[in-house]
Amino acid sequence: MHEREWPDEGELVVCTVADVKDFAAFVTLDEYDGHRGLIPISEIARGWIKYIRDYVREGQKVVCKVLNVDPDRGHIDLSLKDVNEHQRREKIHEWKNEQKATKWVGFASEAAGVDRAIIEEAVYREYGQLYPAFEDIVTTGGEATDKLKLDEPVKEALISIAHENVKVPKVTITGHLILTSSRPDGVNVIRRALRSAQPRVDDVEIDLIYIGAPKYRIKVTAPDYKAAEKAIEKAASAAVGVVERAGGSGKFIRKQKTG
Repeated sequence: MHEREWPDEGELVVCTVADVKDFAAFVTLDEYDGHRGLIPISEIARGWIKYIRDYVREGQKVVCKVLNVDPDRGHIDLSLKDVNEHQRREKIHEWKNEQKATKWVGFASEAAGVDRAIIEEAVYREYGQLYPAFEDIVTTGGEATDKLKLDEPVKEALISIAHENVKVPKVTITGHLILTSSRPDGVNVIRRALRSAQPRVDDVEIDLIYIGAPKYRIKVTAPDYKAAEKAIEKAASAAVGVVERAGGSGKFIRKQKTG
């Protein structure tokens, strides 16, 4: 199910190839109640095409770009060649997530004893899609359900199902701390600095790895880059502050991001 009956021009859509002719491929749009679309041979692939079946076949899942929509005629023109591999992978991933979320809405509907259409309407109104709502519920500890303005039993069902099924992606960022102290008790100063570089931050993991004096690696794992950046800056600032107040020197060098 989809919140809109027809796709927008320029939108990427998941399709199933229904029929292949010499001049075009006819497809059904999986996200739009099986509306039919046409991919002319000129939009199948770049360059000259000798055999269209070298590129598409019946039953194949493809991601297309919407070129034109005419609801009055029930006609949708599509392009396969205008979708690159990255876009294809991202769209398929999004589509699969929506399929899972559609099932979860059904589970919540049964658990709370309400019509699933009530839940879908509330979610679409706030998010435009189903899956982002479940992801938001997990990352906010359930608070996101307040925006949906649903009855408490429905909220509780959504929270329970979200936590059972959604694995929130994590991101990791790293950097190096350069800490030096010439004081007689410099070792203790560095130890205090490293302890201060591990503040408690909700949903964030901070690890320190000794590389070799005076360098230490700091690694932060968080739900998103914003939280990770904030945590690593806080940790590094705390460590550098301890060393500098003790008459030493400290420096933080940011390194690469990884997903």
